Amino acid sequence: MSAALIWIVEDDRALRTVLARALEQAGFAVRTFADLGSARAALDGALPGLILSDLRLPDGDGCTLLDALAARGASVPMLVMSAYTDIASTAAAYRAGAIDYLAKPFDLDVAIASIRRALAPASGEAAPEPAPAHPLLGQSAVMREVFRLIGRIAASDLTVLITGPTGTGKELVARALHEESARRLRPFVALNTAAIPAELLESELFGHEAGAFTGALRRNAGRFEQAAGGTLFLDEIGDMPLALQTRLLRVLAGGEYYRVGGRELLRSDVRVLTATHQDLAAKVAAGSFRADLLHRLDVVRIELPPLAQRREDIALLARHFLGNAALELKLPPKRFSSAALRTLTQMEFPGNVRQLENLCRRLAVIAPGREIQPQDLGSGGAPPVLTGADWTHALAAWARTALTSGDAARLHAQARAALDRTLLEVALELNQGHRQNAAAALGLGRNTLTRKLGASRRRQPKPEPGP
Repeated sequence: MSAALIWIVEDDRALRTVLARALEQAGFAVRTFADLGSARAALDGALPGLILSDLRLPDGDGCTLLDALAARGASVPMLVMSAYTDIASTAAAYRAGAIDYLAKPFDLDVAIASIRRALAPASGEAAPEPAPAHPLLGQSAVMREVFRLIGRIAASDLTVLITGPTGTGKELVARALHEESARRLRPFVALNTAAIPAELLESELFGHEAGAFTGALRRNAGRFEQAAGGTLFLDEIGDMPLALQTRLLRVLAGGEYYRVGGRELLRSDVRVLTATHQDLAAKVAAGSFRADLLHRLDVVRIELPPLAQRREDIALLARHFLGNAALELKLPPKRFSSAALRTLTQMEFPGNVRQLENLCRRLAVIAPGREIQPQDLGSGGAPPVLTGADWTHALAAWARTALTSGDAARLHAQARAALDRTLLEVALELNQGHRQNAAAALGLGRNTLTRKLGASRRRQPKPEPGP
């Protein structure tokens, strides 16, 4: 049996040579190309068993080779190599027809193993359409694997369970899955099941008819109806009451439901994504979560790591959050010194990415000067201790800058919204996302905190486009 022929399309001469040598030593026949043009010209001859191509070549996108093959009625598996590991690039490669994605730099043994798997009999994969960039950031190996998994499963309607500690970005993953799917033009509806009182959660999910209960003055569409044709994201699914778990299971199994107090049978056409920071298997063992519902939700699992397991991403995230904070609060931009970034990567962030983002917001306001130094960071990721004079001095500095470039009424509302949002988010952070405890710390009722948090987020100013 003759060795499978592998085409390598790579403009980096050194990498092309190393790959060719490694594949030949692994028993493959190899042909190399430095650009798309020469590879396209070779399509009129003997076709390879597999193409290993860079995604971005001097004369175009490596995945366009698949289109050229399709135009000839041929189908050849392709593995894509790229130093660009963001979600948009990864998902675009899969939807173009690539069967695997190798993030540079990669181990040669990993590449050879991927090639062997690709040459084994396997079914092809469907591909979605191009998609936008995403706010999920990361260059670490663990986040590259998350991006790769998102790109692979986004086009399907599979139910996904997103797990990970509080503050790791589970809703961002859910939004990325929606935006990369065929449902992206339909609604994305998110509901935190822990934020809704148990007696109201059923109505929130499925809607209600007028007169279904005291205070139900008119028909109300639930989240399943609001998300019709799109995606429904249920955060903190581990806090859902058992009785409601049973009803959710029926909808997932049969695709049908009734509004509370209703008789009209409604069809559900939504993709359900869920998230939790809890160990659902342990909750099943304790009898507080249904095993059959867990099996329905856990078709595919995406596990987000704590920030401590992706320290190489901290500098990238910190620069991003600091820039966003300057735009949001209309402040002069600041930057981290190299020493400050080194210090950040060694700090502990038990609140994960959310805590890092909050730290960057504080630094955007209170750090003196345009360059942030290690001493500005506080201790261990905790906010620096400010006296009343320090706090009001920082606020006064912001007000002087802001009032020179905007109307007083709008800026007053903006400042109040920022203050409310900061108090609420810090209280939630210090209480590990537990709303009742956060509300007690602020002297509020849980429903009041939920209402204020929702209002604060709705008032949050959007960054203005750059020049």
